[in-house]
Amino acid sequence: MAVFFLPLKVPGAMLRWSRFYYENGPGRENSAAGGSAGRAPLWYLYAVTPSPAPSPAAGRPEGRQEEPALLHIYVDADACPVKAEIYRVAGRYRLEVTLVANSRMRLPNQEGVRMEVVKGGFDAADDWIAGQVEADDIVITADIPLAGRCLKRGARVIGTSGRPFDENNIGEALATRDLLSELRDAGERTGGPPPLTGRDRSRFLQRLDEAIQAIRRGHPPS
Repeated sequence: MAVFFLPLKVPGAMLRWSRFYYENGPGRENSAAGGSAGRAPLWYLYAVTPSPAPSPAAGRPEGRQEEPALLHIYVDADACPVKAEIYRVAGRYRLEVTLVANSRMRLPNQEGVRMEVVKGGFDAADDWIAGQVEADDIVITADIPLAGRCLKRGARVIGTSGRPFDENNIGEALATRDLLSELRDAGERTGGPPPLTGRDRSRFLQRLDEAIQAIRRGHPPS
């Protein structure tokens, strides 16, 4: 069993451990459903922010609080290796998820998860996501140009390895991508991205949880 710990700093929040199983084998789709047979256990921390007690002047029954407008998670789904992790976190927060791809794929039996099949050229899925995403939505993608477009619209973007993209690092990421593309065009062998590890999956789960918590803190219940 592997246990990974990554620091979480969420003011006023409690930290809880959660167990997640992923398929233990190369080339196999990870899964959050079913039993643990044949799957490797992965532990990660997530933050739980207690709901503040409602004000008596608000006129609401004690113990009930209106939820803020919920964010939406958009997934650049072609070859996305962390779909099961996304389903797990979205299910806990009851968030809607839209998977965008050029062909239909299997979806979990989970409320709020939908598929958008986009026909067209190579960038059709990217164009659809960039046209739909709004401020404080979350986009999951390994495509750096798409990440840059979504950041300009005010969305939060997380790479599939758990690396968040932001205004401070997107320029460097784009420059590195362009350099590697030029090297490949010149005949250099640059290799592809390394395979996703258990540590990457743990980091992704925590970064997604952190992004949701940060957005919720910016939109407290009314």
